[in-house]
Amino acid sequence: MSLKVELLEESFEKVKPEANEFAESFYNNLFTDNPEAKPLFEHTDMKKQKQMLLQSLVFTVENLRKPEALSDALKGLGARHVKYGALPAHYPLVGGALLKTFEQYLGDRWTPEVKQAWIEAYQAITNLMLEGAEYDKAETQLS
Repeated sequence: MSLKVELLEESFEKVKPEANEFAESFYNNLFTDNPEAKPLFEHTDMKKQKQMLLQSLVFTVENLRKPEALSDALKGLGARHVKYGALPAHYPLVGGALLKTFEQYLGDRWTPEVKQAWIEAYQAITNLMLEGAEYDKAETQLS
């Protein structure tokens, strides 16, 4: 699958001026739509967590044209998330909150093409993170 890098970069640039608000909205969306995710963050410094989210998004978008660097970093991120208690089932919750937040911030610029670009990008990110996470294959299968 070939990602639509320009669409991803352009849409991300539009939300960057409101990056802190974006991160706040992301976690509000995640916890409102998925209250079962909140306990995963009960011992987390949320201010730091929001900054780490932003750093990860910036790093990912800035390295879309350098897949080798991005691949290693995302696999490492996936391995760290296992230690935090993240499970394969949590990835769709995060993806849904991310898409919802982009939609809120992009407004009428959230076109079907931009949405599809982010869906494909998030799936690629998820695949790399799960590869790095080394979950039991049974945990990652759809039922």
